[in-house]
Amino acid sequence: MIDSGSTEVRSRTGPPHLEIVRRTNLGMGIGVVVQYALGIWVNLYVTVPGRDQGGGFLAAIGRALANGPVALGLHAGLGLLLVLGSISLVVRSVLSRHRALIVLSALFLLALLGAASSGASFVDSGRDSASASMAMLTGVALICSLLILFVLGSARRAAQHEGQVTPVSPR
Repeated sequence: MIDSGSTEVRSRTGPPHLEIVRRTNLGMGIGVVVQYALGIWVNLYVTVPGRDQGGGFLAAIGRALANGPVALGLHAGLGLLLVLGSISLVVRSVLSRHRALIVLSALFLLALLGAASSGASFVDSGRDSASASMAMLTGVALICSLLILFVLGSARRAAQHEGQVTPVSPR
């Protein structure tokens, strides 16, 4: 018989869900930093075509993806992926049943939705205030991501301290 090491018995709401939340959040945090850098690039070096302005929120997103300069299209596309990923983060946090994670991941989602809305407003109107609010809300999302990592570190230590993860000897 080959011994592959010990296995662990974990609770349904404990470490497995928390580990998935941790990994998802790490990826989302990296994505937000990349999005932030891309947004700076777009703000400094890309001019939104005049034909993309006027038409409303959804039209602005569609135009940015289809007609805009490549950097603007990448920025809009990554923003949509981040919104989808943040929805997944909220679902995973709810499954973990950890209140602080649920609140922080919901704030993360709301900040990204606000940033996306401000971005669409910027493409639609070209106002600097829309660009500034997009940047600030992206910063709020990044702070939420960092706080999630902090809470997860505390939860991991608490789980280890309480013996929530119980080693089981192999058979």
